[in-house]
Amino acid sequence: MNPKVDFFFNKAEKWQKEFETLRTIVLDCGLTEELKWGVPCYTFEDSNIVLMHGFKEYCALLFMKGALLKDAMGILIQQTENVQAARQIRFTNADEIEEMAHILKAYIQEAIEVEKSGLEVTLKETSEFNMPEEFQIKLDEDPALKVAFEALTPGRQRGYLLYFSQPKQAKTRTSRVEKYIPQILDGKGLND
Repeated sequence: MNPKVDFFFNKAEKWQKEFETLRTIVLDCGLTEELKWGVPCYTFEDSNIVLMHGFKEYCALLFMKGALLKDAMGILIQQTENVQAARQIRFTNADEIEEMAHILKAYIQEAIEVEKSGLEVTLKETSEFNMPEEFQIKLDEDPALKVAFEALTPGRQRGYLLYFSQPKQAKTRTSRVEKYIPQILDGKGLND
């Protein structure tokens, strides 16, 4: 146990017993406990394997390369359609976690083996993401905007495409595009 991570468990208002149970199970698999992104993250030779986090309705173990696991029990969940690599196992009570302890350890061991093997998740190319019509029109109208967008890193491009595509109404999509044109022209990502 890493004392730097204790604060996460001590401050947890919800899921405290569940987190403690998960912590015991994960540490029993020989992983190193660290604090990353404000949550407990468990690593193998400096590679992130699994982290735990809580939400309103559930707490979860998130496998960083969960898409590569066999998921023999069919319990891995893709958080949203845009999540490519990570997969969760969700819980609503500590008894459920304790009953699944041997299954969780097997999944963690498989995740360690995936990491040892050097396997990587094949991510979708930026060109495979939906290009909102409202943004395409702006790119066609403004060659400087097109050049600036294409000069962004693939991750920044994907961030914009996902953000611009989210709203159902064209008016909202157009508003988002207009708002971020200056940032794109400055070579910045959505959250820069």
